[in-house]
Amino acid sequence: MDDKTIVALYWERSEAAIEHSQQKYGKYCYCIANRILHSHQDSEECVNDTWVRAWHAMPPERPSFLQAFLGKITRNLALDRYAYDRAQKRGAEVDRIAEEYWQCVPSGEPSLADQAALHDAINGFLATLPKRTRIIFMQRYWYLCSIEQIAAEHGLAAGNVKVILHRTRRSFKEYLVSKGVFDI
Repeated sequence: MDDKTIVALYWERSEAAIEHSQQKYGKYCYCIANRILHSHQDSEECVNDTWVRAWHAMPPERPSFLQAFLGKITRNLALDRYAYDRAQKRGAEVDRIAEEYWQCVPSGEPSLADQAALHDAINGFLATLPKRTRIIFMQRYWYLCSIEQIAAEHGLAAGNVKVILHRTRRSFKEYLVSKGVFDI
């Protein structure tokens, strides 16, 4: 079933929307949650909560790209769950990845208060990257994949992936400054 039909089912308040979402995007959402939580039970719970959040979000929202919409909901739920769990036990790979990512954001407040403008700037940066670099950057900082997973998938050495990520973070920082998103 195509995404427009599934979204229409949500708008009609048909429970079939959840079934079709689960069939089409259940594994995708599970992978996102599991990369963050590393727990089958918690990941399954996040995926189930994704369908509830999607049910409550549509209407009024009508996502044009359902996969990304559901993926974002799952990712946010998993990060919330991770933060909750982390309050009780310290340390994880997610902390390291977040620290890496925030190194590329210049210090200071964004000069663009509008989140849509920041979103556009990030998308503009990603569009400037070669395909492989863009995929590696997104795998690390959106899907939270380990360096080893990325290296294995692309047939690269882990050191090569680290260099690509380091250079891309530096370019990202320079891009955000050049677009006026952040002032140094």
